[in-house]
Amino acid sequence: MHNNSRSPLSCSSLPQTNGSPAPTSPSPDPGRIGVVERVTKETDVWVKINLNGNGVANSNTSIPFLDHMLDQLASHGLFDVQVKATGDIHIDDHHTNEDVALALGTALLQALGGRKGINRFGDFSAPLDEALIHVSLDLSGRPHLSYDLNIPTERVGTYDTQLVEHFFQSLVNTSGMTLHIRQLAGKNSHHIIEATFKAFARALRQATEYDLRRLGTVPSSKGVLSRS
Repeated sequence: MHNNSRSPLSCSSLPQTNGSPAPTSPSPDPGRIGVVERVTKETDVWVKINLNGNGVANSNTSIPFLDHMLDQLASHGLFDVQVKATGDIHIDDHHTNEDVALALGTALLQALGGRKGINRFGDFSAPLDEALIHVSLDLSGRPHLSYDLNIPTERVGTYDTQLVEHFFQSLVNTSGMTLHIRQLAGKNSHHIIEATFKAFARALRQATEYDLRRLGTVPSSKGVLSRS
């Protein structure tokens, strides 16, 4: 008597391709780095950002509060951020604050390259005690800032709180980013600003990370995302 029994073949043991190649995730690009040096009669700024970093921050702008905020960007975005800046802070912090942001935006533009495979959009709300800030952004190539913070004091330490909006406007202009910042709650100036940088960092992290389903394509129906 012959044994005609065979081992059952489970459908789950077969690759389920449906005639299409299995999706592969884009491998992290170690080259997602931007380095910019900006030298004017007012400032000398050097910036390096690594989008595939580990949250390492090394900033020395001679503006302590700005250094603290750049630390938040690195830590919560998991970017490696290095900034060295000198400027005419004997006058005020305006030029140094602006040129750091301009250089950072340009470095981000470099690091993004053709923006293939990224999420493109980021959205995050960050609380800090009584403060709650919502940030939504699009790495569209089109610079736009919508800014709605009500910071109750003129200064945090020696930092002029008007410079927060100017920082983000400058960064938007050179990076080609659409950025919306909304204050949902908050009374303490330090908390409001710090929550803003934390929310921005997390939203930017979302936007710059890879969408595995996109398979390395540009996240636009036009097929291109450019600064112009």
